[in-house]
Amino acid sequence: MNFNSVHSVYFIGIGGIGMSALARYFIHAGKAVSGYDLRETPLTNKLAQEGAKVHYIEDINSIPQDIKQDKSGSLIIYTPAIPENHQELQYFKENGFKLYKRAEILGFITQNYPTIAIAGTHGKTSISSMTAHILNGQDTGCYAFLGGILKNEQSNLLLPEKENKEAYAVVEADEYDRSFLNLHPYIALISSMDADHLDIYGDKNNLVKSFEQFVNKIVQNGILIYKKGLNLKHRSDIKQYVYALNETADFYADNIRKNKNGTYRFDFIAQGKVYKDMETAVPGKINLENTVAALSVCYLAGADIGLVKKHLKTYTGVKRRFDYRILRDDFIYIDDYAHHPQELKAFIASVKEIFTDKKITGIFQPHLFTRTRDFADEFAESLDMLDKLFLLDIYPARELPIKGVSSELIFNKVKNENKILCTKNEVLDLLKKEQPEVLLSMGAGDIDRLVEPIEQLFNR
Repeated sequence: MNFNSVHSVYFIGIGGIGMSALARYFIHAGKAVSGYDLRETPLTNKLAQEGAKVHYIEDINSIPQDIKQDKSGSLIIYTPAIPENHQELQYFKENGFKLYKRAEILGFITQNYPTIAIAGTHGKTSISSMTAHILNGQDTGCYAFLGGILKNEQSNLLLPEKENKEAYAVVEADEYDRSFLNLHPYIALISSMDADHLDIYGDKNNLVKSFEQFVNKIVQNGILIYKKGLNLKHRSDIKQYVYALNETADFYADNIRKNKNGTYRFDFIAQGKVYKDMETAVPGKINLENTVAALSVCYLAGADIGLVKKHLKTYTGVKRRFDYRILRDDFIYIDDYAHHPQELKAFIASVKEIFTDKKITGIFQPHLFTRTRDFADEFAESLDMLDKLFLLDIYPARELPIKGVSSELIFNKVKNENKILCTKNEVLDLLKKEQPEVLLSMGAGDIDRLVEPIEQLFNR
């Protein structure tokens, strides 16, 4: 696609994390950017400050006139999370506009650059953000479209200082709705293939088939890196490598030493070569595994290892990913996006490894009725790792309620009796009566709206 003829870009769902990165890209390219979102957030407010026109009421009269009058010069982008009966979506369909999914546009943009695509049911945002931060520190810089706000840059978009066709484009390759099949990466990494999005795939076999299709999108003579233990069919026309946390593989960590704050020093083993004393600035064993993945990508991308080591130490993480909000001797509060049983398990285990002598209290908001229905047993098992649980109502996102599916489904399966089922509005009053040593908030819905009130409560 040639974007030169495009004057205006309109987003239906502009406040989504992937959509907002594209919005920023087009603002930077000098296009008139506008769009709708369901609610005002710090991210939509930031987009408005950067030049986007954003409205929050579903109304075709809010669509700018220049877009309505110039089909050929307007680009309409929507997210699959928008319901089919959305008024604005219907308007564009009925009036003959060509509509594009977010993933299609990302595919069009990145085909101009050698692309690094980070895929997997968990770890995508952390690995892609770390990779992007490190490559951004190389002389060429990099392009990056991320699924979280990189704390170092306070953005989900990175661009080189000047247009550079040789700079890598780092993207989060999303398996939801098979979005990642729009990409044609030179380097692809797969971190995990656990059952998820069964509303789309039906079962894990179909999910795995989709990842195999993604592998087939890698360009000839390209590179696939995947976590040791994943069963992926071999392709003879690409190079394939495996990484692991601390067991023998093409890339792994050795001589691991944990710092007091939960960060690590380690030796990075890359195809038999030893790079001593690498150091993470983000805590948790799960992030150490993500670091090995990111380093393996940077190594195979030809990055200068001296600069890699330097910039790894300065990577401060992503908002809502093992995100320390309060770190005091008497109280610790960490916020995380974990919303799948395996993610919860890895996150809680990483926290317990750092704070071995403290009791862990967790607030969890389930995300989607289908995910709650499909993984109720697994959620209960992961949440049983907590010393105390506050379980909130399901955040429905794009879904309508399913009869018989509520948070109670998980709650009744949690064996730990130290548990409370409550609403988002009740949780602050309940926390006032508690004196937690370590508090976690977890979930992918609107639980993020509790983060600042919790901070204020415990900073008093």
